[in-house]
Amino acid sequence: MELQWPLILFTTLTAWACGVFGVQGVLALKGAGKKSQQVLAVLSCVLLALGGIAVFFHLQHWERIFNGFGHITSGITQELIAIVAFVVIAVAYFAVARKSEDGGTLPKWMAALAIVISVVLAAVCAHSYMMPARPAWNSVLEVLSIVGAACLLGPATVAVVLAVKGEDTAELGMPAVVGSAIGAVCTAAYAVYVQMSAGSFAQVGYYFDPTHPTKAMVDAGAAIGDQAALLWLGAVVVGAIVPLVCSFLAKKKGDAASWKLFGAVAVVAALAGAICLRVAFYGAGLSVFMFY
Repeated sequence: MELQWPLILFTTLTAWACGVFGVQGVLALKGAGKKSQQVLAVLSCVLLALGGIAVFFHLQHWERIFNGFGHITSGITQELIAIVAFVVIAVAYFAVARKSEDGGTLPKWMAALAIVISVVLAAVCAHSYMMPARPAWNSVLEVLSIVGAACLLGPATVAVVLAVKGEDTAELGMPAVVGSAIGAVCTAAYAVYVQMSAGSFAQVGYYFDPTHPTKAMVDAGAAIGDQAALLWLGAVVVGAIVPLVCSFLAKKKGDAASWKLFGAVAVVAALAGAICLRVAFYGAGLSVFMFY
C-alpha cells in the first residue's frame, strides 16, 4: 500500500498529544509538576492541532470533510468526537490550573479525566484502521501500538519540560520507566503480529489490486518481510528500547541535567520509532478484499 504521510503524521502527533496530556494528569494526581501544567496543556493541544493540519493534506477535497461524519459507527466520526472531547477537557484543564492559587493545582477528578480521554483518543484513533480486509491492521495489537507510542513519547516530553522549568522530576521517574516499558512491549508485540500476518496470504499466494490493473502482482509474504528493518531496527530498537534505557538512566541519576539529556534523546528516538512503525504499517497493509 502507498505511504500516506499526512495520516502517518496525524496518528503520530495525536499519540504524542495523548501521551503528554495523560502524563501531566498522572503528575496532577501526585500534586507534582505544578509550574508546568499550563504549558503542557497548551503543548498537547498544539500537537493535536498540528496533526489536524497534517490530515487535511490527505484530502483531495478538504471542503467535503464533513461528508465523512455521516454515522456514529464510522471510525472517522468516532475520532472527531474523541478529538472534540479531548480539546474541551484540555481547555477546561488549562482554565482550572490557571485559576488555582499556585497556577498548577488540579482536582483529582480532572486529572483522572485527562488520563482517561488521552487513552480513549489514542485507542479510537488506532481502532479506525482495523479492518478484516487488511490482516496486518486487524488486531487489538495495532490499537495498543498507538497507545504504546503515547506511553513512549509522553513521559519523555514531560520530563524535558519539567527539567527546563526547573521543577522536581522525582515524581516522574517511575511513571516514565513504567510507561516506556509498556510502550516497548506494545511496539514489540505489534511488530511480531505484523510479521506473522504474512501467513494470512499463504493460500492465495499473490496480492493483486484490481483497482490498479497495470501494477504487477506482489508476493505478499515478501512485501511484509521487507518491513522487518523498519519494525525491528526502527520501531523496536530505536523507538522503544532506546527510550526505555534513557528513562531508566535518567531515573537512576535523578537530576534535571540527566532528564534534559536523556529525555531529549528519548523523545527523538520515540518519535523516529513511531514514524518507522507507521511506515511499516502501510507497507504491510496489503488487502485481501478481492478474495472475499
